[in-house]
Amino acid sequence: MYPFGEITGLEVDPVFAQLRESEPLARVRLPYEGEGWLVTRYADVKLVNSDPRFTRAHVGDGIPRTTPLPRRGDSILGMDPPEHTRLRKLVSKAFTARRIGRLRPRIERIANVLLDRVERDGPPADLMDGVSLPLTITVICELLGVPYHDQGKFRHWTDAVMATTAYDPDEAQRCEIALRGYLARLVADHRENTYDDLLGHLVGARDEDEKLSEQELVSFGVTLLISGHETTANQIGNFTYVLLTNPHIIDALRADRALLPSAIEELLRFVPMGNGIGNARIAKEDVELSGGVVRAGEAVFAAGVNANRDRRVFTDPDRLDIHRADNPHLAFGHGPHYCLGAQLARMELAVVLDALLDRFPSLALAVPAAEVPWKQGRLLRGPESLPVQW
Repeated sequence: MYPFGEITGLEVDPVFAQLRESEPLARVRLPYEGEGWLVTRYADVKLVNSDPRFTRAHVGDGIPRTTPLPRRGDSILGMDPPEHTRLRKLVSKAFTARRIGRLRPRIERIANVLLDRVERDGPPADLMDGVSLPLTITVICELLGVPYHDQGKFRHWTDAVMATTAYDPDEAQRCEIALRGYLARLVADHRENTYDDLLGHLVGARDEDEKLSEQELVSFGVTLLISGHETTANQIGNFTYVLLTNPHIIDALRADRALLPSAIEELLRFVPMGNGIGNARIAKEDVELSGGVVRAGEAVFAAGVNANRDRRVFTDPDRLDIHRADNPHLAFGHGPHYCLGAQLARMELAVVLDALLDRFPSLALAVPAAEVPWKQGRLLRGPESLPVQW
């Protein structure tokens, strides 16, 4: 049965390590729609995520999954090339390293304004509500073309859509409908007005060039809005928690800020963002993997949280080593579905961590580490709140 137990905090279930050594192709039963295969070795995870013999295009009910809501066929997350390539090309230029680099001054200004407020209000402060969420929401709202003042609504809808057990299936479905309706109204507004943002670009691609359907347009907007703030906001909280509970590491970063880029890569490898299983890929033909053969039509689950602890690739994989030189982690995935916003996420993480180290040299948790509250019943891990003092 998967999951093997309720996920709390950032611990990786030891069953993953056991399976990696003794049963690298393990049969698991998912909470919804039956059984599938779980792969835990680095080479197998890379193969399943990139080999065209596995497809994401089998969607809807009948596909094993961890969430109440099935994956949609009009979402880029449920497409294979060339359909996936067609949609990805529409926005890929906005996420190049060069263009993301131009955003750094704006992201730094946002971070400084938020930290000014945190510092002014005085300790203790909650870094999740005070910095992580408002920063990532502001950035994606400005990029995509979503009013920031609506964040109270779409944060709730996102929370339900990204839940495993925190919401019942009916509530999750209602929130998905509400979120899609909200994006559809934004699309209509972008048709009536001219906006220089990603949603405006996608509306033009739909109306002028017919490069995507109306449903694909709405689904793309939903995906960009959710992934643009939820993942990085959680990782800002997760990374800060890890640093504050490993004083020797944060002291090393304070002493030598040049270590920050390699520290971020190591945190990306070491810190499990998700529940360790990811989306199902369906085998289109029989495929041999470590431990056996996946038959055509069977579902396979592969995620970086498993691969990133594989001793075949990483020396001493369960140790956080910010000096790690060779770090080919799979935190952003691999293959056609490699995270489009990886460079933006890296920049936001770097800006916030750098600013925290500068602004608060004595930053510490305001509660014992064991009392930090963690999200439960969600696809993504993260603190509900992160109380700090200085």
